[in-house]
Amino acid sequence: MVYRGLTLDQFQADAIRALEAGSSVLVCAPTGTGKTVIADWTVERALARGKEVVYTAPIKALSNQKFRDYGRLFGEEKVGLVTGDLVIRRDAPCRVMTTEILRNMLLGGETLPELDAVVIDEIHFLDDPERGTAWEELLIYLPARVQIVGLSATLRNARQFAAWLGNVRERWVQVIEEHQRAVPLQFWVADVGVGLRPPGDFAKAMQKVQKNTRPAHPGKGGRFGRHGPPRSPPTSHHDVFDLLIEREFLPYLYFCFSRKNVENFARSLGQRLRKSLLERPAQAEIGARLDHFAKSDAGNALEPELRALYEKGVAFHHAGLNVQLKALVEELYEARLIKVLYCTSTFALGINMPARTAAFDGLRKYDGRSLRPLTTREFMQKAGRAGRRGMDEVGHVVIRTDAEEWQYNERSLHTYLRGEPEPVRSSFALSFNSIVNLLERAGRDHIREVVDRSFLAFTLQSEVKRLERDANVLAAQADRRSQKDAEKMAKRAERASGRVWDDVEARIGFLTRIGYLADDASLNAGGRVLRHVQIEEILVTEMVLDGLLEGLDAGRLFGLLCAVNKEFGRDVRVRLRIKGDDLDVIRAVEKIRRGEVVRESEFITRSEVCWCPEMIPFGRMWAEGKSLPELMSYLDSAADISGDLVGAFRRAKDLAGQLLDVWAEEPERIAMIRKLLKDVSRDEVLVVD
Repeated sequence: MVYRGLTLDQFQADAIRALEAGSSVLVCAPTGTGKTVIADWTVERALARGKEVVYTAPIKALSNQKFRDYGRLFGEEKVGLVTGDLVIRRDAPCRVMTTEILRNMLLGGETLPELDAVVIDEIHFLDDPERGTAWEELLIYLPARVQIVGLSATLRNARQFAAWLGNVRERWVQVIEEHQRAVPLQFWVADVGVGLRPPGDFAKAMQKVQKNTRPAHPGKGGRFGRHGPPRSPPTSHHDVFDLLIEREFLPYLYFCFSRKNVENFARSLGQRLRKSLLERPAQAEIGARLDHFAKSDAGNALEPELRALYEKGVAFHHAGLNVQLKALVEELYEARLIKVLYCTSTFALGINMPARTAAFDGLRKYDGRSLRPLTTREFMQKAGRAGRRGMDEVGHVVIRTDAEEWQYNERSLHTYLRGEPEPVRSSFALSFNSIVNLLERAGRDHIREVVDRSFLAFTLQSEVKRLERDANVLAAQADRRSQKDAEKMAKRAERASGRVWDDVEARIGFLTRIGYLADDASLNAGGRVLRHVQIEEILVTEMVLDGLLEGLDAGRLFGLLCAVNKEFGRDVRVRLRIKGDDLDVIRAVEKIRRGEVVRESEFITRSEVCWCPEMIPFGRMWAEGKSLPELMSYLDSAADISGDLVGAFRRAKDLAGQLLDVWAEEPERIAMIRKLLKDVSRDEVLVVD
């Protein structure tokens, strides 16, 4: 089968034939093998039929890339972008959007009669603790006639997932699996003392090193003294660069788990390089591109130091980076003008920007509580960026280590090389907003139906059946211990069966106790507000009911909306004293935040509300027309966080839009919000990063 002049691989052809036959498909294939071809075919077919198609993705970087790609492929007038903070051609037949946006459209009652298919990229995000429920709700709410194209590089329990999806969609779901990478991976371990070696050879070499560093005679130390022979210095990212450039393994991505390190490493390599990594024609091209960027760089984001870094073919990329610089770095990388890119995990997720080599600064990351090894899925997501199809015969994956780290890295690497990613687990938990919308639209019985159709309920029912089978086997045995074990299993099965609904009932009970719902589950004032609020649902609803928001001017309101959706990192220092009316707002919010209603909501959801009062003056100043550089002058941080600040403005804008619906019958408030939305929609907030 040929598509757009390309002879398709077998798995691509199988997926397209299944779609042509009317099935939905779940495509599981390694990163870089060409899953997106199936998505492209689906979009093109829908447009040719005069139908609509939606492409959903978990992160804005991937959404923005697909928006640009499809605009080039199918014509800009046919492609729209809807991400909450950015809306471009919302009525276009092909729309790229975040999963939550499409879920919210369906939850609000939109029927989408012309929708032909939905592509869900990175469908394994369903098990994300914070956002995964939106994936399950989307798959439950979509009309059965809509075809699903689910894409994932790492879905170990694909057949179980497809069985649930086929059951809930009432439509056959064909599992398409490809285990062979188009460009095979070769793994290496880098140490300044041992060099660059395959894991097996490296392990043997490291055993010799460790043996030689022990004292010859305990207590005496032999000729080297008590601590053995001198050890090699710790291996640095500079050592990795030297090893990779010697092997001609450029371009490469260097993954770090700290924004600070990402920036510092890139800058230190730039300072170390005496000349550019680019050939002369490429130097001329990058110079022209940077000149073009500088003409529209009103905020002077491209500082001379950064320009010099880019001109050497080195850059850095992370979620907090200035959105204009982020877009520029991606453009330069796509044009093959960046040879070394230091980046965090966000660059690995779905974005089609491979390299010859993917290097890891380490195999452990801090998850907010402790330092833990990368999961197999996390590792392979990044490692899969190595190897450019049509350009490389092999992709290289390099792990920086040294003697002290090897004892941890060897164990983790052994797990990764087995190539068995973790199974996808459901994290289903209906939000308060979803519950009140479902109650208003269809009643309590419909919520029970939604819960019973969830992937969580499906997997728990499978567990129940297994436990019941085991209990029956034990019950058939005569001894008393087996009988007791059988009784325990039966009780476990009973508890598992009702666990999902119990959680929803607890949330409905809470909403009834606090008066958002009447005893007959109809919506009181609180419920009518809550049905429109999707960010910090209970805290914001309580502020509306308290009347706190009505007394605020537009700038202070926007500042408050920023404060409930984004927190400054621990290493950020705010050089701005909060005073005057901002202090009064903070006191009023903190009274609500400490109140029984919000505290009980935190207990039920097992998560703290977001509240960062230091954010208020920044949102207020942005609404009043201050520039991003002016705002950044009040912040000290080891890494660029201007992208975080813009992210807060975008989410606050989204929340302000939700308040439009809350105050639909108050013309003055509506006029104020609309003017506010116009005032904050400028500069970096409108950049498609």
